[in-house]
Amino acid sequence: MIELIVYALALLIFQIMAHYPLNLQHVQFFLSNRHESLEFDDTTLRIQRAASNLKETLPIFLVLMILGIVQDVDLTSLGSYWLILRVLFFGLYAAGIEKIRSVVWILALVDLIAMALSILASA
Repeated sequence: MIELIVYALALLIFQIMAHYPLNLQHVQFFLSNRHESLEFDDTTLRIQRAASNLKETLPIFLVLMILGIVQDVDLTSLGSYWLILRVLFFGLYAAGIEKIRSVVWILALVDLIAMALSILASA
């Protein structure tokens, strides 16, 4: 389960950095103090919003995974499903696919609930 935690953190780093290759023309901006604002294209903005969305649920995932380790509850399958769903969510969000993206987000949330219930059932 520790590997899933590391993979989830790697996903966060990937999502935060994913828009940089699309914006190589703005290297000076990224290296500056960013006092002025910069207009990004729609794809970049979607990638940034997907990363922000991950930042909202990642702490819940991390806490549940750590609780699973401490309580000796095997959350490997549920954690793997969550990670796969979050990778799918990112791809769908970056591509601008709205409705399927929302379904994937709901499934990832349901997965987090299932993880919490598994921990509660073991207590």
